[in-house]
Amino acid sequence: MIDSPRCAHGLNLLFWPVVVAAAVGAVVAVSARPAGAAVRTETITYSQGSVTLEGYLAYDDRITGKRPGVLVVHEWKGITAYEKMRVEQLASMGYVALAADIYGKGVRPTTTEEASKTAGIYRGNRQLLRARALAGLKALKEFRYTDPSRVAAIGYCFGGTTVLELARANAEVAGVVSFHGGLDTPSPATGSVKPQVLVLTGADDPGVPPARRLAFEEEMRAAGANWQMNIYSGAVHAFTNPASGSNPSTGAAYNEKADKRSFADMKLFFSELFK
Repeated sequence: MIDSPRCAHGLNLLFWPVVVAAAVGAVVAVSARPAGAAVRTETITYSQGSVTLEGYLAYDDRITGKRPGVLVVHEWKGITAYEKMRVEQLASMGYVALAADIYGKGVRPTTTEEASKTAGIYRGNRQLLRARALAGLKALKEFRYTDPSRVAAIGYCFGGTTVLELARANAEVAGVVSFHGGLDTPSPATGSVKPQVLVLTGADDPGVPPARRLAFEEEMRAAGANWQMNIYSGAVHAFTNPASGSNPSTGAAYNEKADKRSFADMKLFFSELFK
């Protein structure tokens, strides 16, 4: 795992291939924007087992009827201003977007040490981690404006690793997009991978060396997946987040070109998924 104070996806924070059923409770929404706003945001409270989870959802209230949904899985510090920005950005594009809560309501690590400790809980319990992701997916699909037949999942760092595992487990999503996520897994896909897969990674990400990229390619070919990988020159880990700083020598740094290019690549991917 890249132990960065800015962002660490936990390359070893992967899942066992067992699909875990996620019990999701009632969804409670609290409006966070004025009634006349185009993009409305809501705090979505749902559950996995007996644990309350609190996601962040956004949609454009000028659009009528159901529309595609996008699940956004957070970095290792949980839902922050960065994930909320991405969710609102997706809503402005016409999607219902939900930042899923993996850690639980009120659990938001603020330091590297806290994030490492919290992430370690899920490193040691892969089934629990999978259940939390699936609970978020279920909550998104049940939202009143989401078309449950047209849903994708994206993730950043830790979240990028997460959505690839959803693809390996054949979660009911049309496709997944991994932004600078880990590609390795203790349990490669067995059988076919049905969701389409888009990997967006930095050429110089120390956590995703060429050997791991090659292994991932071989895994996807063996699984007969519809996949693609875009590699951005000069980009290291966490290249989409300005909070990652500007020093690539640390292994994690913002790269404006890679950020813009990867987002454009995601948009093209979505245009094919939801046409």
